[in-house]
Amino acid sequence: MSDSPAGSCCSVNSTSAVSADGRKDLLAPPAGGMAECPVMVGSAVVIADAEAAGLYRDYEGTRYYFCCAGCGPAFDADPAKYAAAA
Repeated sequence: MSDSPAGSCCSVNSTSAVSADGRKDLLAPPAGGMAECPVMVGSAVVIADAEAAGLYRDYEGTRYYFCCAGCGPAFDADPAKYAAAA
């Protein structure tokens, strides 16, 4: 599985959430209710939808949200890789 949006596991074509100062709000639940998938970087995730669908994992005290069902197993295979990239 690719780490870039071009190789999306779910063919999501979306933009990432960026704060007013230009920083990406990757994994902490931002005020806008959006996060960025740590597997398919650049894929925006609506936190409430991901929660409802079970598209998240908790790793070392942080909750990671996914854009599609394919990203959970990829994260499970090497969570440290995706946590480090975030």
